[in-house]
Amino acid sequence: MMTRVDTGPLAGVGVLVTRPAHQAEELCTLIEQQGGTAIRFPVLEIADPVDPEPLEEAVRRLDEFDYAVFVSANAVSRALDRILAMRDWPATLAIAVIGKRSAEELQQFGLRADVYPERKFNSEALLDLEEMHQVRGKRFVIFRGNGGREFLADTLRERGAEVEYVQAYRRLQPSCDTSVLLQRWRAGQIDIVLVNSAESLQNLVEILGERGKGLLTATQLLVASERILPLAEKLGFDRDPVVADNATDEAVLNALLSWKKHHSQIASADNN
Repeated sequence: MMTRVDTGPLAGVGVLVTRPAHQAEELCTLIEQQGGTAIRFPVLEIADPVDPEPLEEAVRRLDEFDYAVFVSANAVSRALDRILAMRDWPATLAIAVIGKRSAEELQQFGLRADVYPERKFNSEALLDLEEMHQVRGKRFVIFRGNGGREFLADTLRERGAEVEYVQAYRRLQPSCDTSVLLQRWRAGQIDIVLVNSAESLQNLVEILGERGKGLLTATQLLVASERILPLAEKLGFDRDPVVADNATDEAVLNALLSWKKHHSQIASADNN
């Protein structure tokens, strides 16, 4: 068990971390090492597809494709668990990922990304790369969860590629008892809420219900993408959300530290 740190730049800060449980611990540890209190409250669960056959059928045909695209770290882990249980990765199949976390997850399976954005980690950044402009006649398989944007596939098709989507996992809203969380919130123990996606924010709103929505919108929000901002505005948050550069642990922690430093400077000025 890690020894609690009572000093540091995040001392006295309660941080609600809403990531899926299996993806939250490293970030929570970083927050605690900086003196903060990480409050774990997953608003997404990751599960296998209801019907595994489409994924398995795509695995059997992997040699037919030129590119495999993984849209998230969950897509990497769930798809490769199944792929490598059935066969070796084809030597001629290039791998593209959208985010740094996905590239890191690939390394856990002994693979590396051939194409990935260096800075912004989204579909637009991937599509801006030179390799993704020279795709006429190329065949793509995109591993993703249930639903999601069609922008990536639509753009690749406009550029002359053939594209198939394959569902590698499902995102579910967990059943949660919010009573303890709401008690802590009312006691002033939650200072900032971290969310990775619009879906996570929507789930959090639905899980909290009317009893908790006012507490949420009165609390500082930190988001991992500007794509979450329209929903936050619609929900009526009292303060503008803090936006991290991307969804990596490092970027989220840096955004959190910058927010706390700015918040402390304002409080100090008000007291003078």
